[in-house]
Amino acid sequence: MKLSEVLYREIATDFLCGINRFTQIELSERLGISIGNVNKALRRVEEINAIKIEKRSFYIIALDRLLLYWATHRKFRGDVIYKASSDMRIIDIENSLPNGIAFTAYTAYKKIYNNTPADYSEVFVYATDKAVNIIKERFPKQDRFPNLFVLSTDKVLSKRIRSREINVTPIPNIFVDLWNIKTWYALEFAEALSKKLFG
Repeated sequence: MKLSEVLYREIATDFLCGINRFTQIELSERLGISIGNVNKALRRVEEINAIKIEKRSFYIIALDRLLLYWATHRKFRGDVIYKASSDMRIIDIENSLPNGIAFTAYTAYKKIYNNTPADYSEVFVYATDKAVNIIKERFPKQDRFPNLFVLSTDKVLSKRIRSREINVTPIPNIFVDLWNIKTWYALEFAEALSKKLFG
């Protein structure tokens, strides 16, 4: 995941938690991103009126524009580092995954909202290096259509996963991932999440 995406995830997640005043310096220090890269990423979304930059801070004015900008620029498939196929039921795959992962897409939606807008047949997770090795042992590659997808983590997400602070990715990340998965039911999930986020 690009540094700009980490930044967008952070400010969108904070926004959903009721925080909507940010300084570039604080974000640079919190995320380990240079101030130059922070400003570059912010200028892109300021151009589409997703945020308003003031003299020493900025705030989000259109969360939907911010997330859709991120979604259209996301290289989701490039972050997939391992794929496997299993005959297990989806719920059993989910329950067989080790510590060191954070669910995204369908499973994450189900865990947060305790329901699903459609049935689904794949599991998507972000995983630390240690967890990836365990997943490879439990779910060896086979020459069949994959139903388990493992994505690489950025350092901010990885730290939160390792500390067990989270086992699902933040909601903005889930929305963007669903937007980039090419199944009919991903669209159902994305539309359901859009209604929850944007009304």
